[in-house]
Amino acid sequence: MASIKITVDRLQPGLHIRLPVKWNDHPFLLNSFKIKDQDQINIIKHLGIQHVYLNPAQSDTQPLPPKTQESEEEDNQETPDDDSPVNDEAKKLWEEKQRRIDKLKAYRRRVTRCEKEFERSLARIRGVMNKIRSRPQDAVGEASQLVEDVVDELLSEESVTLHLMNSKSEFEDIYFHSLNVSVISMMIGKVKGFDAAKIKELAFAALFHDIGKIKVPAAIVRKQTPLTEPEKNYLRQHTRYGVDIAGSIEGFPESAIRVISQHHELMNGSGYPEGLKGDEIDELAQVIAVANAFDSLCHGNIPGEQKIPYAALSHLYKNCRDLYNFDNLSILVKFMGVYPPGSVVQLSNDMVGLVISINSNELLYPSVLIYDPSVPRTEAPIVDLAEKEITIVNVILPAKLPDKVRDYLNPRSRISYFFDNDD
Repeated sequence: MASIKITVDRLQPGLHIRLPVKWNDHPFLLNSFKIKDQDQINIIKHLGIQHVYLNPAQSDTQPLPPKTQESEEEDNQETPDDDSPVNDEAKKLWEEKQRRIDKLKAYRRRVTRCEKEFERSLARIRGVMNKIRSRPQDAVGEASQLVEDVVDELLSEESVTLHLMNSKSEFEDIYFHSLNVSVISMMIGKVKGFDAAKIKELAFAALFHDIGKIKVPAAIVRKQTPLTEPEKNYLRQHTRYGVDIAGSIEGFPESAIRVISQHHELMNGSGYPEGLKGDEIDELAQVIAVANAFDSLCHGNIPGEQKIPYAALSHLYKNCRDLYNFDNLSILVKFMGVYPPGSVVQLSNDMVGLVISINSNELLYPSVLIYDPSVPRTEAPIVDLAEKEITIVNVILPAKLPDKVRDYLNPRSRISYFFDNDD
C-alpha cells in the first residue's frame, strides 16, 4: 500500500511514518519508524515539520481526524520554550543518535582494518600458491605463518564478528575460495571447541584443499557451462593430483594431505575418490567439506546457478543433511545466522538493507546497512538489530532490486568473509 501524506496534527502513537526531512535534520535514529509515544509527536511538531508520510500497512492504528481551524490556531499558540520537556526529550534523542553515530564510525574503522587484513591475507595466499612448484618449502613456511597470524586473531577474544568484505582485489578465484573456505572452517572449528593447534591444522588444510586444481586445465576449472562427463572425471582427479603435490613436499602435514584427498567424500558414501562413509572420513575433512560446499554454491562457475548466501544455506540444510556432518552443517547455519552477510533483506519497518556482519554473541541479530536515499551512501545508517524493535521479514534477490537501491547497497557478486574481534 502506498504511503499517505498527513498533517502532524493527526499523529498518534502506533502510526508508522516517514519524515520528509534529511536524516541529519532530526534526532530520530531512522527516517521511518513507528511512533511510540506523545513525546515523539511533540518533537516532530517542535522541529517545524508540517506533514509526514503515513504507512498504513505498518501502522497499529488510524490517524486522528483532521483538526478544525479553531483548534489549529490554539496549537499554533503553543510554542515550547528552550527549557520545555520537549527540548529535554529532543536533547536526549540527539545524544543517543550521536552515540550511535560514534559507534557507527568505530564500526567502520574496524571494517576498514578488517578489509586491509583480508587483502593482505589474499596477497599472502597468492604468494604461497606461486611458490608451490618453484620453492615448495618456502610456500609451506609462509602458509604456516599466515595461519598462525589469522588463528591468533580469531582466538584472541571471545566475541568475534564475521564481516562481509568489500574486496577490490583482482586475484583469481582460487585465492578467494581458499581463503573463504579457511575462514569458514576456522569459525566452525572455534564453535566446536577445537584448541588453537587443531584450528591451525584445519586452517592450513583448508588453504591447500584445492591445490590439485593447478594440474587441471584452466578451461575445465573455469568453464561457465555444464561440464561433460569426461570433464567432470578430469576435474575429480584434482584430489589425487593434490595428494601427489603435497606428498612430494618435505614436512607437508599429514592431516592436510588427508583433507586434500577426502574433502569431496560424503557422509552417505556417494562422494569421491574412495566413496568413504561417516566416520571413515577424516574429522577435519568433514569440516572443510561443509565450508567448501557452501562457498561453491555461492560462487559456482555457471552464473545462473550461483546462489545468494541465504539460499545456499537453505539448500544445504534442507537437501544435503545426509551428505555432510550434521553437527558441522548446523554450526555453519548457526554462526552465519538465518540471514548471512551478503543477504539483501526487507525489514519490518518497510526499509531495505544489506546484512554486513554477524556477531558471534548475537547470532540472531545481524548488523544491517540501511538503504536511505536521504543519507549519503558513505554515511548510511547501520542498524544493529539487537538494539532495535526491527526484524527481518524477507530476503530479496539482488537482481530484483531497483537500480538505485542496488547501486546504493552494492550487493557483491563475490561474497567473501573475514573476521575480527571486538577489542
